[in-house]
Amino acid sequence: MIVAIDGPSGSGKSSVAREIARRCGLTYLDTGAMYRSVALACLRRGVDPEDAETVAETARTVRIEFLPDGDGQRVLVDGDEATAQIRTPEVELAVSPVSANPEVRETMVAIQRDFGARGDIVAEGRDIGTVVFPGADVKVFLSASPEARARRRAVQRQGGNLATGEDMAVDADAERAILADLVRRDDYDSSREASPLRPADDAHRIDSSELSFEQVVDAIIGLSPELAERAEGRRP
Repeated sequence: MIVAIDGPSGSGKSSVAREIARRCGLTYLDTGAMYRSVALACLRRGVDPEDAETVAETARTVRIEFLPDGDGQRVLVDGDEATAQIRTPEVELAVSPVSANPEVRETMVAIQRDFGARGDIVAEGRDIGTVVFPGADVKVFLSASPEARARRRAVQRQGGNLATGEDMAVDADAERAILADLVRRDDYDSSREASPLRPADDAHRIDSSELSFEQVVDAIIGLSPELAERAEGRRP
């Protein structure tokens, strides 16, 4: 079974996909972390993210590893710890031109499809239902207002958990900076030539602006009898 969750930056795709994977016994594939890992590798190697040819070569040679870590996941880039580093503002700025590079996307999509061939995954990103897994069993386009997404990203940056910390106090200046960056990325991701951000024609659209984390997860699981059965079968 393949579940594809697409949506803009900060919509909560990663947290939601991770929880669905946990509840339903699926493998979680964070495709956004793959592009962030390439961006981090570029920064570490002194590669200009706008240098398309060298960035493409970096994508072909970088070693990205996902390791289980309790209920979460660790990311290694070229053998070095990168779980926190791929979420920094510096990587946020670099990842848009990196992910818009057609050769980078070709390399990453091949890896993602290899994961999909093993079956039983939930993958999230921006082109999962349209490009990577157009035949996915369940397709979701998860969105939220820019303000709601900025709030959630600020909570994450301060170490909060989206499932429990949406009401925590955050730095107002940091939240405004995140909002400006999200608006920039929305424009970049939706207007790029290579795999632009858009919902698949057969995707279920969910606006999570006024929904809790649990409500979003339950709504997606409820879209598929198989997902619901898997979740019920794994209840303690």
